Amino acid sequence: MVACMVAPQAWAKQGDVLLRARAIMVAPNEKSSAILPAFPGEQVKVNNSVMPEVDVTYMATDHIGFELIAATTKHSASGISGTTGSLGKLASTWVLPPTLTMQYHPIVDGHVRPYIGAGVNYTLFYSEKPSAALVAAVGPTKVHMSSSFGLAAQAGVDIDLSEKMFLNFDIKYIGIDTNARLNTTAAGVQRVKINLDPIVVGVGIGMRL
Repeated sequence: MVACMVAPQAWAKQGDVLLRARAIMVAPNEKSSAILPAFPGEQVKVNNSVMPEVDVTYMATDHIGFELIAATTKHSASGISGTTGSLGKLASTWVLPPTLTMQYHPIVDGHVRPYIGAGVNYTLFYSEKPSAALVAAVGPTKVHMSSSFGLAAQAGVDIDLSEKMFLNFDIKYIGIDTNARLNTTAAGVQRVKINLDPIVVGVGIGMRL
């Protein structure tokens, strides 16, 4: 009876650090401008990517946490129609989108603890490369994709597996834009603006440190 009368201890408390390792799928909701100036009626699409991700949350209070995610994914941009559509894949790039969110955790002493969050993102594109098909069509090509700042939103839930371990489900929306420039040998400089704005779905294991 005495044990039943003892109030449960808060599971995630001020000062706690929550470390998570997730598998994530990054699914762009891309909107592309025309490929200019040579292909005004043609656009590009961007593929999904699945990769590991690590994040850490610091609980500033019992209910407010700050999460920083670290992951990098590889994506390809492909033509959709016309000349570029016939080539298929045009270029590939690695994407590094560190994102900081402030989270609200309404439940701190339950075995199931949902949260919501909002924050900011900086995205860096690196190791951009033209596809073999593009090089065969227009000669040696250099690809550059501009970095961007954007907003982010998330929702998720932690589910206890033990005193320190928990299962995590998480979904994020990240605002990402880029201006891609292709310096080709035969077709000159071509430009296309892409709003990626991906949905990032993750599942993984976490630990309270």
